[in-house]
Amino acid sequence: MSPHVSSPRVGGKGRRRSLAGQVERFLPRLVVAPSLAVALFFVYGYMLWTFVLSLTDSRMLPHYDFVGFAQYARLFANERWNVAATNLVVFGGLFIVSCLVIGLLLAIFLDQRIRQEGALRTIYLYPMALSLIVTGVVWRWLLNPGLGIQALVRSWGFEDFTFNWLVESDMAIYTLVIAAVWQASGFVMALFLAGLRGIDDSLFQAAALDGASLPRIYLRIVLPSLRPVVFSAVMILAHIAIKSFDLVMALTGGGPGYATDLPATFMYAHTFTRGQIGLGSASAIMMLCGVLAILVPYLYSELRGQRNG
Repeated sequence: MSPHVSSPRVGGKGRRRSLAGQVERFLPRLVVAPSLAVALFFVYGYMLWTFVLSLTDSRMLPHYDFVGFAQYARLFANERWNVAATNLVVFGGLFIVSCLVIGLLLAIFLDQRIRQEGALRTIYLYPMALSLIVTGVVWRWLLNPGLGIQALVRSWGFEDFTFNWLVESDMAIYTLVIAAVWQASGFVMALFLAGLRGIDDSLFQAAALDGASLPRIYLRIVLPSLRPVVFSAVMILAHIAIKSFDLVMALTGGGPGYATDLPATFMYAHTFTRGQIGLGSASAIMMLCGVLAILVPYLYSELRGQRNG
């Protein structure tokens, strides 16, 4: 037999190896395919259906008498929606800025290699493990003028002390900020702490040798190095703010009146309690647009960084 002619046994082994390689290559895709199909249907399919409903005059039940963008015109003419959108700007802005500042300060504090760092880190992170419902109920009790902080301080003899933001329509939105910041600051701290631990210590040593003070080192060296962490934290916090529902319902219920309404509570109220599915769907699409306005620049910057890298 010529040495250049393979035997049937060798050829059979080669085909079996080729078949095994194809199975190994396609098996992960086959395993993931059902989950991907379910996600596409129940997530993106329902997004598309919601958009379709926002173009109809649906009331109690969906129907498909298309009215174009009339629901969006009704939405922006609705005073309650305008209040909810304004509240989102106030709540989201204060929530994001406060979490970033507190989280950064806590991370810098823990980065000094202090004693009991593990215990403190656990304490700071613990609120994030709680449900937003639990957080809302606890802060509703703490901020209740007749039971919480105001009653406690007055029992100490300060009869003129007043802290009744929970029942004041102009101040109630800030109670949401307090509760949300309390819960999310530890998570932001963990992000910043991971970023700080990734910075080379030689940068600190070189800056210290040049005579730079510690605040100047953090302002000129550390913070610019943490820019990706800051961007990621802003995106996550903004997403939390836009879809906030549980905290509002547990803490204020949207009240007094609808003074603490957010787009998520507006959407729920009009879709499921007022029988205005078309209007509620339009508000849901506007919330989706808000999320996309944050997500798209983030993805663009990530992809651009990968191309440049």
